[in-house]
Amino acid sequence: MSQRRKILIAGAGLGGLTAAGLLLQAGYDVDVYEQAPALGEVGAGIQVSANASRVLRHLGVQEALEEVAVRPERTEFRLFDTAEVISTIPLGKPHEDRFGAPYYHVYRPDLHSILANRVEELKPGAIHLNSTVASYTEDADGVVLTLASGERMQGDILVGADGIHSVVREQMHGKEKPKFTGNVAWRVMIPADKIPRDYQPHIFVNWMGPKKHMVVYWVNEGKLLNIVGCVEKPGWSEEGWTVKAPWEDLKADYVGFHEDVQTIIDLADRDSCYCWALNNRPRLPYWSTKRVTLLGDSAHPTLPYMAQGAVMAIEDGAVLMRALDVAGDIEVALKVYEQARIERTARIVNESTEHAKLYHFDTHEQFREAFSKKDPAEDRAKWLYSYDPLNVPLPLIAA
Repeated sequence: MSQRRKILIAGAGLGGLTAAGLLLQAGYDVDVYEQAPALGEVGAGIQVSANASRVLRHLGVQEALEEVAVRPERTEFRLFDTAEVISTIPLGKPHEDRFGAPYYHVYRPDLHSILANRVEELKPGAIHLNSTVASYTEDADGVVLTLASGERMQGDILVGADGIHSVVREQMHGKEKPKFTGNVAWRVMIPADKIPRDYQPHIFVNWMGPKKHMVVYWVNEGKLLNIVGCVEKPGWSEEGWTVKAPWEDLKADYVGFHEDVQTIIDLADRDSCYCWALNNRPRLPYWSTKRVTLLGDSAHPTLPYMAQGAVMAIEDGAVLMRALDVAGDIEVALKVYEQARIERTARIVNESTEHAKLYHFDTHEQFREAFSKKDPAEDRAKWLYSYDPLNVPLPLIAA
């Protein structure tokens, strides 16, 4: 197998850049095409558990990540009004000892910058901006990616890492209308210097209440408090991450929540509250054709309730790299990758959807009963955090 296969990646988000870095490091020739005029990410927080941080360590970016990330001590599931902790997930050293890699809270722009720098270090000029993907064609000899400018890029493989509105997915499967879940997500970032010193240690807190919950954790070396509030709001329709919404609506949504929640809502910049619709898309019957495959949100968009959206994209990149290394035939390699990933990602998507119910009961007793039946710490230990994309067995598929 030629290690110098040419791989074209549509999209320079977290998934596309992780895949690009891993593939370049493995000896492939990679170019990334991004529609934005400049590299950047939405100013939100993400969680990176061991199943993804081990991949970032393999990519050689752990040291840079350590400089900007927060290592949380634990997750706490709290009742919305009394702050009673009804369940916890140990993080910090216990997580690293048990699963072999750290758990991080990360500011999305920080991780995005780290990954972009690594790609540029491995191949200067690999990331092409102002490059909107329009379509592709494929045949036995390769794939041609056509940009909106009319430019045509020739490669051996195309990876559609172009997100929830993926052009590559749409050409492969046809146009799909997203299905609104009835839930929206508020997003707010508050600088640490605006918050009381003893407000919250480096932990993840999930405030759970009737028809809504709010997660709160530190990112950016502890300089920013990240807040994501998920609310059942069937009349909302705006999907984009950059849609501003009135602070007064955020305040109204969390009436009755604990004073700690009210404190941070009151400290929020009233002109910097964002709210977007949480949509599901149907599970795809397949991700790959002979020369083209999907990765990250283009393949398996998910709700944020298990904090695994970015993690799944990072896992995808590692498994794709391995599949291309072990299978001599490109079509076989892409099928190996797809079959290794499609059931796991579907399980995460489905469980994330179910967690909307787990976090939104009406009474204290319903929460206590539900968490007594489903211990998140042990449940996730069995199959989620213990997954190792760098070593998980790959399926055998005949050419």
